[in-house]
Amino acid sequence: MKRRKFIQYSSIISAASIYPYCKGSAQKTKSNKKMGIALLGLGSYSTYQLAPALQLTEHCELRGIVTGSPEKIPVWQEKYGIKDENVYNYDTFQNIADNDDIDAVYVVTPTATHENFAKAVAATGKHVWLEKPMAMTAKQCQNIIDSCNKNNVKLCIGYRMLHEPNTQTLISYAKSKPYGQMISVDSQAGYRGGGGSDWRYEKDMGGGALYDMGVYTVNGIRYATGMIPVEVLYAKQSQDRPEIMGDIDETTEYRLRFKNGLEAYGKTSVGENTNHLRVTCENGWYELSPMQSYNGVVGKTSDGVLLDTYIENQQAKQMDDNAIAIMNNQDFKAPGEEGMIDIAIIEAIIKSATTGKAVMI
Repeated sequence: MKRRKFIQYSSIISAASIYPYCKGSAQKTKSNKKMGIALLGLGSYSTYQLAPALQLTEHCELRGIVTGSPEKIPVWQEKYGIKDENVYNYDTFQNIADNDDIDAVYVVTPTATHENFAKAVAATGKHVWLEKPMAMTAKQCQNIIDSCNKNNVKLCIGYRMLHEPNTQTLISYAKSKPYGQMISVDSQAGYRGGGGSDWRYEKDMGGGALYDMGVYTVNGIRYATGMIPVEVLYAKQSQDRPEIMGDIDETTEYRLRFKNGLEAYGKTSVGENTNHLRVTCENGWYELSPMQSYNGVVGKTSDGVLLDTYIENQQAKQMDDNAIAIMNNQDFKAPGEEGMIDIAIIEAIIKSATTGKAVMI
């Protein structure tokens, strides 16, 4: 993703909603009608995850695309049967307002472009599905929320883990405390990346370990504890391969403190394979390992309980839950406020790493 593309993205005009956090979704819809979804941005996540997942959903279906790459259009039309009138580029996108086939637009573009695109979608009167991280700053997140409220559309963020059943079990432990009070939390997510021209290696587009993978660790700490941290005790960002990483963080480590004194360690990397979420308590422990893999999240507890409920496709579950919530006027598992809290924490982590000091959130 180069500067020219960023400027093209950023020229999209604005406007834009949000609904409060919910503990769960309705299991049935009041109507058999499916929601029509358009994917905005046809990169790898749309191509290899979301579009295939939409073929498995019960309550929504892929009906439209928005892309700045005209060479992709015939491929997508042939593969998914998308009608000519449901194909848009960034200049014609505003016309989606008059398209009754489309109920929601899923924004799947680089993080730095999320604010403008989300506001543009809201201005068309379509519901906004926005991939995580929500935006670059908490202020941008608030702007998105305000814009959606202004246009009376709903906003949800693509936190697929909040819809995953083994993760839901771990979330429930924060309330039931089957192993007593928490002593510590360890949340790590990372992979060995090879650099290249991908936007995830461009800092001004939202690249780097903390924005790319760190949002999993921050959100994981929050849902594992059921709390919002109040302070970043310390943070460190580093590189082992500057010739590949350029100006992004290859690895970020941090420690968060909660109001009750509990501390949580987080680590995220695009230079190291790591993937687990472990909660240590007074009378035992439990973990998810891997904690965010596409191929399945599994876990176990200190007394041998397996967290291994299987679902065919995490993204399909996420999108069906969100469609059900909209059709039944239910709350989302991951509304805009959920995304904004994580970005506020990420900003505090960056400030702590930059200043070498503890930072209140």
